Amino acid sequence: MQRRDFLKTGLGVAGTSLAAPYIARADAPLTLRFAHYAQEDHPANIAAKEFASKVAARTNGAIKINIFPNNVLGGPPEQAQGIKLGTIDMGLPTQGQLDKFEPAFGACELPFIFNNSAEVFKVMDGPAMEWLAPLAEKQGFILLHNWEYGFRHVTNSVRPINSPDDVKGLKLRTPPELQIQASLEAVGALVQTIAFSELYLALSQKGVDGEENPIAVIYFNKYYEVQKHLALTHHIYNNMIHTIGVNTWKKLTPAQQVIFREESAAAGNLMRRLIADAEVDQIKKLEAAGMLVTRPDLAPFRARMEPAYQRIAAYAGEANVKKFRDMVEASRRA
Repeated sequence: MQRRDFLKTGLGVAGTSLAAPYIARADAPLTLRFAHYAQEDHPANIAAKEFASKVAARTNGAIKINIFPNNVLGGPPEQAQGIKLGTIDMGLPTQGQLDKFEPAFGACELPFIFNNSAEVFKVMDGPAMEWLAPLAEKQGFILLHNWEYGFRHVTNSVRPINSPDDVKGLKLRTPPELQIQASLEAVGALVQTIAFSELYLALSQKGVDGEENPIAVIYFNKYYEVQKHLALTHHIYNNMIHTIGVNTWKKLTPAQQVIFREESAAAGNLMRRLIADAEVDQIKKLEAAGMLVTRPDLAPFRARMEPAYQRIAAYAGEANVKKFRDMVEASRRA
């Protein structure tokens, strides 16, 4: 080989070796971690997978989202903290997790404040989101869209619940959320906090008499195996909020941010449809599995909630509670 040919070949190889790392970095997708606490067959995980798939397609593979369901990366409080710190890129915290960072979220879980899902969506997707999103951003969270979780109901292994007095003395597990605890303590329950991952075992071993959760959670976690009674109390509504950390958000181009918001809304609406379509059937399946279902008159429960409202106002701020109550009332008049 002549010297000039060697140099030409050598420069070509060198050029390739220098260019290759640059090309690899440009082609490597941005990989994000999406953690949540629902079971793999829960509508939340179905929606999360749909979101990840659509984002990958619309960004031509530039963004890859790995999903970690079922508390794989820690329980709900740890997940929320991880989003803030950037160790987790995005997740599905509820108001009860976010109020640890911004008290205004605590005002959104007032017991018996909503009558139905239509009222919920009108308030939470509209004035509440406009109010809360800027506050959340100051704490390190970008709220993409409201997803679903649902109205919460009480199960137990002791007796049917038809009135507030039937709750008195029951040992009920709740998450570490004052709003839920206050609502049940207002009707005489003895509340205990147990990690979600440990709840089935606690119920099976009679460490507590019961718990409270949305129907889908009760069904997918098979609490019917260790609980006899289900009361459709609708005592509190809360939802998962698709949330991404501020630092991760800054890694996205403006066009990618638009895609995230659009696909989050689509996935959240999918989750709402899946839960609404399945809930009646799930209640029937719970009954078929042996649960006795009661549908108590909620007016006597609502009438006992003033102590709970006072405790929530002390926790979340009286002005915040008033603001949220005014939003709900205004939406009913509109």
